[in-house]
Amino acid sequence: MLRIAVPNKGSLSEPAIQLLDEAGYRTRRRGRELVLTDAENEVELFFLRPRDIAVYVGRGSIHAGITGRDLLLDSGTSAVEHRALGFARSTFRFAAPIGTMTSLDDIAGKRVGASYDHLVRTYLAERGVDAEVVHLDGAVESSVRLGVADLIADVVETGSTLKAAGLEVFEEPLLKSEAVLITREDLREDPALATLDRRLQGVQVARSYVIVDFNVREQDLAKTSDIAPGFDSPTISPLLNSEWRAVRVMVQSEGVNLVMDRLHEAGARGIIVTELKASRL
Repeated sequence: MLRIAVPNKGSLSEPAIQLLDEAGYRTRRRGRELVLTDAENEVELFFLRPRDIAVYVGRGSIHAGITGRDLLLDSGTSAVEHRALGFARSTFRFAAPIGTMTSLDDIAGKRVGASYDHLVRTYLAERGVDAEVVHLDGAVESSVRLGVADLIADVVETGSTLKAAGLEVFEEPLLKSEAVLITREDLREDPALATLDRRLQGVQVARSYVIVDFNVREQDLAKTSDIAPGFDSPTISPLLNSEWRAVRVMVQSEGVNLVMDRLHEAGARGIIVTELKASRL
């Protein structure tokens, strides 16, 4: 059986469970079981701390897992990113007291407070910056005021928390993180992993596209095909009235109303949009 690690709490947990559920896996637990067997799909789901998932995958105990790119890089294990999943996005930035630092050069010889110390230490070492990284488990933005660090490296959302602490961001982001499917290098071509990957990709596509059906006169087909060419090509079927055709296309869900407006202007009628639940492309 394919062993899949799932975050048991935090911002990654519910979206990861929902993704697997939409991909056809059994995810509903009766209580707080740590292991769930889905015999029909030949997988076992292990509900683990998000920070530990990369460790288990890297050491070979688990075949694949869903965790954050930040947690993967901070783990220092041999696990590798296999697919970006598009949720739980975050941005890591350096921040220092206002007006004190503007570039990486300013970090040299300073103390950097961070919860993701391995990630930060590796980032600085790769760029030849010699600095001390101070590990903190939380409230990183308070470390400068309390004299533990000279600057911090942390997740930045609106920046309001940093501003309240008298800090400002500088330099380019260290990392743009999101949820990722991880595995080991030697399992990338494994058929069971390929099935999991294909299912997750199918859900991602289904979430990003809708099906648009409409009728259009044959003389206007070229115009509507230019507006909505479909994923590969439109599906075109004859109607009882030989002057008209029925068309079905996949369209990105973002901006679909604008596409509908343009199709109507080009002569399309009876335009209907249907959400996708899953796909295999």
